[in-house]
Amino acid sequence: MVQADNNTMPVRFVLIAALAALASGCGRRDHVAPAPAIPPADIELARDSRLAAARVPGGATLASVLRAGAVTEADIAGVVARAASVFDLRKFRASQPYRIDQWLDGRLRAFEYEIDGDRFLRVSRSRVEPTLVAEVIAVEKTGTIDVVRGTIDRGAPSLFAAMEAAGETADLAVSLAEIFSGEVDFNVDLQQGDRFEVLVEKRYRDRPGGAPGEPKMFAGYGPIVAAELDNAGRTLRAARFTPEGSAPAYYDERGVSMKRFFLQSPLKFVPVITSGFSRSRLHPILREYRPHLGVDYRAPAGAPVVAIADGLVVEAGVSGGAGRMVHLRHANNFESEYLHLSAITVRRGRRVRQGDLIGRVGASGLATGPHLDYRLKKNGVFINPITAHRAMPPGDPVPADQMTSFAAVSDDAFAKLSAPPTAVTAASDVAARKH
Repeated sequence: MVQADNNTMPVRFVLIAALAALASGCGRRDHVAPAPAIPPADIELARDSRLAAARVPGGATLASVLRAGAVTEADIAGVVARAASVFDLRKFRASQPYRIDQWLDGRLRAFEYEIDGDRFLRVSRSRVEPTLVAEVIAVEKTGTIDVVRGTIDRGAPSLFAAMEAAGETADLAVSLAEIFSGEVDFNVDLQQGDRFEVLVEKRYRDRPGGAPGEPKMFAGYGPIVAAELDNAGRTLRAARFTPEGSAPAYYDERGVSMKRFFLQSPLKFVPVITSGFSRSRLHPILREYRPHLGVDYRAPAGAPVVAIADGLVVEAGVSGGAGRMVHLRHANNFESEYLHLSAITVRRGRRVRQGDLIGRVGASGLATGPHLDYRLKKNGVFINPITAHRAMPPGDPVPADQMTSFAAVSDDAFAKLSAPPTAVTAASDVAARKH
C-alpha cells in the first residue's frame, strides 16, 4: 500500500483552492475567459384543457353541436339557457365557425360561436367561478390605410372588373361609385384609360380557429378617406370630412358636397337599366303599348332597396299590378315609388332618411322576373328619374367657419393619395380577401 506523503498534502490543498478561486471569478480575470451564457429553456407545462374547432353542420342546433363535442348534458342545458339570454338562437347558422374548450375532467371551459364578421358569442366559466357567463363580443380588428389604384381598359371594362384586377372586392367598387354617382353614370360614362385612386382603411382579424401567430385575414373595408377619378379627360376628387354637429360626408377640394339631393339609384350597387322611362312601351305581360313611367333596374331577388332621399312613407303595401310597393314623399314636391318588391321593411307614416332600407327586390304583381321598377314624381307628374337625378343640386357645402379645418384634413388626405405606389399587396392577402 502506498503511504500518503504528509508533506505534499498542503500543496494539494493550495492547488485546489486556487482552481476554485479561478472558477468563482477570483484571481486575475484578464486571463480567464467568461463562461458562455446559457439561455433559459422554455418550460413546457402540461395542458389542462382540450380545444376543438369546426364549423356548424347543416341542420345543426346549438345543443346538437355541443353534444357532438362530448359536452355533458348538464353543461349543454346551461350553455343553451345562457346563450339564449343574449342571442337569438333561431339565428344559429350552418357553416359558421365555433370552438369548444373543455378541462380535462370534461367540464366546459368556454364555447365560442362566430355570429358574423363583427361579433361572436362566448359562454364561459372559470375555475374559481363555476357559473356560466354568456356575452356577445365584438371581433377584434386592426386597420391599415392603403392606396388602391386601378384602370379601366379592355381587360377590365367596368369599375367592378378594374377593382377586381386591383385585388379588391366589389364592396370597394360600390363605395367609390356612391361617392361620384352625382357626377358619373358608371354604366355608360366610363371609357378606356379612365383611372381611379382610393385611400381607404382595410381591416384585418384573426382567422376563426387559427393558431397564434397565423397571418390575419382580410375583414372588410373601413370608410374611404379620399378618392380621385380621371374620367373622360376630367379629374374628380373627394375627401371625407365631418363638419361639427353633422354626419361624415364627401366634399371636393373647394368644400362643395359630392352628395346630391337624390341618390343615384335606390340600389346598393351600380344597377343596369333594362327598361327606361317611356310614354309608350310594349308591356311584357299584357302585350299592349302603354306608358312606362319609371326605370327598370336589373337586380337579384332580395337585394336591398333604399330611400333615395329623406321623406315620409305615404304608402307601403300591395298595390295591384305594382305588387308590393313603397311610396315616399320628399321635400320640394318630389315623390318616389318602388314597385314589385318581395318584402317591405317600413310602414305608412314613418319618416325615413336617405339610404334607409325600405324593402327588397322581388317580382310581385305583374312582373316577369325579379327587378326594381323605380318611379319619380315632381308636382304630381311622373318624370324621368335619370335626367332628374343629374339635374339635382349638390348638398350643403362645408360651413365657411370650418373651411380651415377641412383644408387641413383634405390636404393631408390628397397628399397620401398622390404618394408614390408602395409595395404590392401580398398574394396571400389578395387570396384571403376573396374567400
